[in-house]
Amino acid sequence: MSDGNDTDQDTTLDSKRFVDGETEIPDTAEATATGEEDPTDGVPDVSTDLGSTGGEESSEIDPSLLDDAVLDEIEGEDDSDEASRGLFDDLLEGDPIFENKEVLRPSYTPRKLPHREEQINNMATILVTALRGDTPSNILIYGKTGTGKTASAKFVSEELESTSEKYEVPCEVEYINCEVTDTQYRVLAQLANKFIDKNEAVIDERLGELTDLRERAREDSEVLVDTEYDSVEAVTDRIEDLEADREEFEQVPMTGWPTDRVYSTFFDAVDYHERVVVIMLDEIDKLVEKSGDDTLYNLSRMNSELESSRVSIMGISNDLKFTDFLDPRVKSSLGEEEIVFPPYDANQLRDILNHRAEVAFEDGALTDDVIPLCAAFAAQEHGDARRALDLLRTAGELAERDQTDVVDEAHVRKAQEKIELDRVVEVVRTLPTQSKLVLFSIITLEKNGVNNINTGEVYNVYQRLCEEIDVDTLTQRRVTDLISELDMLGIVNAVVVSKGRYGRTKEISLSVPIAETEAVLMSDSRLSDIEDTQPFVQMRFDSDN
Repeated sequence: MSDGNDTDQDTTLDSKRFVDGETEIPDTAEATATGEEDPTDGVPDVSTDLGSTGGEESSEIDPSLLDDAVLDEIEGEDDSDEASRGLFDDLLEGDPIFENKEVLRPSYTPRKLPHREEQINNMATILVTALRGDTPSNILIYGKTGTGKTASAKFVSEELESTSEKYEVPCEVEYINCEVTDTQYRVLAQLANKFIDKNEAVIDERLGELTDLRERAREDSEVLVDTEYDSVEAVTDRIEDLEADREEFEQVPMTGWPTDRVYSTFFDAVDYHERVVVIMLDEIDKLVEKSGDDTLYNLSRMNSELESSRVSIMGISNDLKFTDFLDPRVKSSLGEEEIVFPPYDANQLRDILNHRAEVAFEDGALTDDVIPLCAAFAAQEHGDARRALDLLRTAGELAERDQTDVVDEAHVRKAQEKIELDRVVEVVRTLPTQSKLVLFSIITLEKNGVNNINTGEVYNVYQRLCEEIDVDTLTQRRVTDLISELDMLGIVNAVVVSKGRYGRTKEISLSVPIAETEAVLMSDSRLSDIEDTQPFVQMRFDSDN
């Protein structure tokens, strides 16, 4: 056991370590013999670690110690790398399945559209007059979702613009998605701002040319001989005119202006210089449904007032009957040419998928049954190529998550289930409040073990839910209609059954997953306040009792 002088002795020993630059090495044998601990135990050897501060007998650094230190450092780095590995390091291991996933998205416009050559040629035949400086006929394109309408129209438009540049003919195509831009104000404002941007670019380019011409003309007036200007002053006047034009352009705000002012701004922007303009209105039926046909009337009649430019309209619609609601004058001028896109069959869908898969996936990433199965599923959905492409892309993404190198049939079937669930979620999310309450009533009954739910039971729970969130209660007949609408959407299954002398009723059951559907309903702020509702189930009079 150490006494109180140990510390003083250690201090004394430390103070004698260096004398005239030499290290004093204690006699370890003597220390051991006397029973004292070696004072250097556990204390680093300064001469070894740092080298001598002077003196001829200083020892050199042992290279083996450096090697050990380096090895320890490397091992420490390995431990650090192992600790820093995260989720993405593991997910990035393995060979990729996709080479270019973007070609499977709806926004991609391919250079070749199989089985749409006839429709593309028809569009080109109509629009070629724009390259001659004439006004093309207005075109209406019909077809169900996923039949290649938008892709074909964009392909033809890109070809039209590239050819116009080749032959130096001023021709422009402007695309508007009316599902997003669905009011007259928004359509006109978006078009006006696009043309204002283009006009400003034209002015800036012209100002640059004229400024350069003026500088050269000041040095040598002969440069004006082959131009429309006879003097430097004339060039200056034109520059000032262009600068004034640029100052007059004013971007249209997305709200706040009277509609006639927006139209006037759009009209002036379009007519600023000579050109043929094709306005492509995708989902045109959504614009008519939301805002009526005033926009189409103004656009289809503006050629009679334009002086420098010409406008043609290309409308794209999923609804073959939307023109039935148009003013006869609009209908006659808008539908000068009509092109119908029929649904794809399974073989055509297979060709489309093969064409895209060659670019989208790495070699050998798909088993032989993947594309036929995707085509078969999509053919059941009225030949929807967009659905087929989504299915193939989702199957590839699921295979990536499984960290496998190949997409197989199982991934396609999982993708089909996932897409169907996503569709149901979107449909439920966009239901009106009253339909959501009816659906929530059905879910409540099923969660409480009620089978073969009838309309009266649904109405009973529906009434209590309306009272709870302070919503007007519809009649039972109207609720029955809402149940039929849910049946048409594939959310519930409603079958009319006979109860003998007690009459007929609907037996209702859910066709969608309860948990996911309930979660979507509860995301609605009005329904989120609903507390647990215990249904009162009326006594049943089944015909077999």
